[in-house]
Amino acid sequence: MTHVVRAALVQATWTGDTESMLAKHEEHAREAARRGAKVIGFQEVFNSPYFCQVQDPEHYRWAEPVPDGPTTLRMQALARETGMVVVVPVFEIEQSGHYYNTAAVIDADGTVLGKYRKHHIPQVKGFWEKFYFRPGNLGWPVFDTAVGKVGVYICYDRHFPEGWRQLGLNGAQLVYNPSATHRGLSSYLWPVSYTHL
Repeated sequence: MTHVVRAALVQATWTGDTESMLAKHEEHAREAARRGAKVIGFQEVFNSPYFCQVQDPEHYRWAEPVPDGPTTLRMQALARETGMVVVVPVFEIEQSGHYYNTAAVIDADGTVLGKYRKHHIPQVKGFWEKFYFRPGNLGWPVFDTAVGKVGVYICYDRHFPEGWRQLGLNGAQLVYNPSATHRGLSSYLWPVSYTHL
């Protein structure tokens, strides 16, 4: 028997502040739930601008703990309200000097099931991510959610096959690959990515 799940994705422009960005995504999630979605994923570091075009310590201000940070806590309430599984990509601080590009996976009842940390961190013009993020150290977990087994890979990870393989071996039925960039920086990559599908 085929298992069909209506899934939603949000790719949104930066609003200028975290509060309005969170509110914007909450409204997108509510609309997706009204349309029957049971799982939703937001873009990479969705609650801040994609700041990696520059190397500036000012941007460490966007980092927060996962799962006990304000964004994850707020998204737990959203998951409970909508009854959806929510994939929540944020800039994580684990401890001083330990920062990750992370996605929390929250079940439909608001339970944080765990998190994935991006493994492949680019360091090229416009993508100075090693200035901010350490490589992920949690492997490739697959989360047993209300909609099935969900995995996460983040942005640049998509170019490396070992994580896809491991997610498949771990039983993933659905994989979210949140991504973010600045207008024009990655447009040349999309035709290359499409040829590999």
